[in-house]
Amino acid sequence: MPSGHVEAKVDGIIIASSDTYELVEGNVYFPPSSVKSEYLTKTDLHTHCPWKGDASYYSLKVGDKELANAAWYYPEPFEKAAHIKHHVAFYKTKVDVSSG
Repeated sequence: MPSGHVEAKVDGIIIASSDTYELVEGNVYFPPSSVKSEYLTKTDLHTHCPWKGDASYYSLKVGDKELANAAWYYPEPFEKAAHIKHHVAFYKTKVDVSSG
């Protein structure tokens, strides 16, 4: 598990912040407790990864901005990805994810 502080922001508003996280394939996976759930809405989108399993998605609503399917998580990951169960990752093209 990497160490250091990470944040996810939309228009300068922090939607996730943590000192513990997982890094998988270049994506920061935030622990569920570090994500502000008031910005998240579950969607019907699901995708499949051959080694992680089936991902579910959230859309984000921050102020007047709506970002469809901007975050994902694995509710029941395969064994090799068990360490990211329920952790939330964000598309870097939609959300500013930074460390420091």
